[in-house]
Amino acid sequence: MALYLIGIGLNDEKDITVKGLEAVRKCSHVFIESYSSVLSCSVEELEKFYGKKVVAADREMVEQGNEIVDLAQGCDVALLVIGDPLAATTHIDIMLRAYKRNIPFYVINNASIITSIGITGLQVYKFGKITSVPFPEANFQPVTAYEVLRQNRILGLHTLLILDLKPMENRLMTVNEAVRVLLGIEDKRKERLFSGETLCVGCARIGRPDSFIRAGAARELLDVDFGMQPHCLVVPGELHFVEEEALSMWMPSAHQKI
Repeated sequence: MALYLIGIGLNDEKDITVKGLEAVRKCSHVFIESYSSVLSCSVEELEKFYGKKVVAADREMVEQGNEIVDLAQGCDVALLVIGDPLAATTHIDIMLRAYKRNIPFYVINNASIITSIGITGLQVYKFGKITSVPFPEANFQPVTAYEVLRQNRILGLHTLLILDLKPMENRLMTVNEAVRVLLGIEDKRKERLFSGETLCVGCARIGRPDSFIRAGAARELLDVDFGMQPHCLVVPGELHFVEEEALSMWMPSAHQKI
């Protein structure tokens, strides 16, 4: 009787660790959170490889519902998380709920965008606070990403911007859209923090064989086709000469695919 929080990596059904797969196969119920990212495979492909029925859990079930934790009081239950299970506070919350009810919990880690972003050549330990870029709405136009970017730039740190995903609505933000959002905030704030000349690194499908990276001025990325999501955006801070050399791999004149 326990709750297993299992990271399943960034690509497909085969990215799960051996330890994670063993845990899935011993669980009576297996859920996968279906809203924080997307895989390149279907739930049916997960089920075939894992040998288990996999139930998609929406945000309400994971964050507010009691079904998953209630089940873990009587049997082993797995919550599968794309990437690493503790890279999102949502999953820390369900872990705490299990703890408060004296339900044993186990975390099985995996690769996440936070570590895999190192493929850009930027040193991971030089990243500052991570933030997200949500879709602007009529009555919802947050500027948190701009504020975090400013804080990180003061310290010379790189900024990783996670782009909004609304899988149930088939709305997945692109690098191009994220750049436009930041330029729009700059147009209103006029603090000279983010402009068309700001060096950016647009990334798509990190962790997959068809990943795509392009570095260049923000205005240059507006016209780049990054292909299928998920995407993310990096605004570099102060660069070491090795980082500068690494970023040159992703400039228009170099190969973009890895």
